[in-house]
Amino acid sequence: MTTLVFGHKSPDTDSTGSPILWSWYLNEVKGQSAKPVLLGEPNTEAAFMLAHWGLEKPEIISSVEAGTPVVIVDTNNPAELPADINAADIRAIIDHHKLVGGLETKGPIDITMRPLACTATIMVDMIGSEMEKCPREVRGAALTCILSDTLEFRSPTTTQHDRDVAEGLARDLGVDLSDYAAQMFAAKSDVSAFSDAELIRMDSKEYEVDGTKFRVSVLETTAPEIPLGRKDSLMETFKTVAAEDGVDEVLLFVVDILKEEATLLVPNDLVKGVAEKSFGATVSGDTVVLPGIMSRKKQIIPNLKV
Repeated sequence: MTTLVFGHKSPDTDSTGSPILWSWYLNEVKGQSAKPVLLGEPNTEAAFMLAHWGLEKPEIISSVEAGTPVVIVDTNNPAELPADINAADIRAIIDHHKLVGGLETKGPIDITMRPLACTATIMVDMIGSEMEKCPREVRGAALTCILSDTLEFRSPTTTQHDRDVAEGLARDLGVDLSDYAAQMFAAKSDVSAFSDAELIRMDSKEYEVDGTKFRVSVLETTAPEIPLGRKDSLMETFKTVAAEDGVDEVLLFVVDILKEEATLLVPNDLVKGVAEKSFGATVSGDTVVLPGIMSRKKQIIPNLKV
């Protein structure tokens, strides 16, 4: 039976590229039938990666049949996975996020969780010398994942090892890191074709803080003026998204990759309080700039207070 390899809903570059890398490894090195799949449409940067390296977009699924063997990557949070995930036969988890809990397995499994910036970095380590056999396009996907999750090494989640692995892949591929990262970020910043609701959900995760359920959304961009120019309609859409997704509030952070800061949209007193309590900010309007804030995992989620 074919093993499905997938990451979280609203797939970003790492949750698109890492399933491709690990499926290659299972198929070609371990001799196990495996297939990368997605839990939604890839974001614009992930779509750029697929097109740039000539990779086929994985099939999009919304559920898994009971007993289907699966490998979960780039998450271990049931809220970011199909509702029927615990009916599947989870064979392995490869992740770089904190342990959340709630997944149930049929028996002992392989779990690899390391404090690195990117799942693809972990996978390159696990694959080891077999990476020499890895096709150029799949190595290109791995490089893209690392550059994306580290924001070209600007993110505070970046480790020296992430940088070393990325630089090694770039040398092997003959890729100029800065030029390629600029192309990636330009693709990520082109959000003109997306509705407000799609933008809010594009890179978004659900978290509960002291009984309040948030959809915490991040838009990483080199052109923050584009989403911020739509702030009024975005904030109006917060209400619809919150109601449809069963959360109390949406928090949308527009991360300026080049300035290394985030702008939080502030539609009401609840979010104003979150900004002031969580980040020590002084809020006087419907946005607030948070210098140095770039990482949801390391800087936003751990500090959220209501």
